Amino acid sequence: MCVITIHNLQHMRITIIGSGNVATHLAAAFKNAGHRIVQVYSRDPQNAALLAYHVGAEAIGNLEQINPETDLFIISVKDDVIGSIAQSLIKFKKLIVHTSGATDLQTLLNLTDSAGVFYPLQTLSKNKEVDFLTVPLCIEGATENITKQLIELAQTISNNVYRVSSAQRKILHLAAVFACNFPNYLYNIAQQLLAEHGMGFEMLRPLILETAQKVQTNLPAGVQTGPAIRNDENTMAIHLQMLNNEPDLKAIYSLLSQEIIKKKNAGPGHG
Repeated sequence: MCVITIHNLQHMRITIIGSGNVATHLAAAFKNAGHRIVQVYSRDPQNAALLAYHVGAEAIGNLEQINPETDLFIISVKDDVIGSIAQSLIKFKKLIVHTSGATDLQTLLNLTDSAGVFYPLQTLSKNKEVDFLTVPLCIEGATENITKQLIELAQTISNNVYRVSSAQRKILHLAAVFACNFPNYLYNIAQQLLAEHGMGFEMLRPLILETAQKVQTNLPAGVQTGPAIRNDENTMAIHLQMLNNEPDLKAIYSLLSQEIIKKKNAGPGHG
């Protein structure tokens, strides 16, 4: 296998494999930075056409339609098909990266030495604009040269670029689930509780915002509030009684409260 070297990292030709949230934001960021999006591939022709239109690329719905005149393939699809997609691309002898937080670089290295990871550590939605310059980009390459190339490329679209190994990236992805996905699920629980009693979620938005702003300048343990951190057993007992008809929510409340108390009792250095 041969390793590909890219010479013009400021004006690259990029093919996007995928049309989801990450693919959409990456394609737009690269286009805005002066790179050329050659093609956008998706199994859904409409999704491919929509993203391709916005970034001035050709939409394709079959990997046999790939234009070999590209410098980089970015695979931004579900984790379980990354390998099969890469298998279809290695014949073009181009640099291939994936954008997954939970997939080892080895998945690509099993097929090609010209491989890397380009993982944006951010929650992204198609219909929500993001200042991509603030998005942390986690980079890993098969070789030192590829890593340096990908870091230089990443710096054209973000001011927050990190060199992160596959093992570190998996920890980051796990931490992100705790920091983003789980809280969002808890927001949903809160919204449902309010709705059942004729109140709107907008009442909680200032509280959520203030909580998020606190951890921008403090470690989370230092700004923990609520009945559990105060060891307010009476309030917690009332809350648990209110959840008697919601055993799953009662279990979640109880477990989280117990963990907060445990962390507090463990003292500094154990959180």
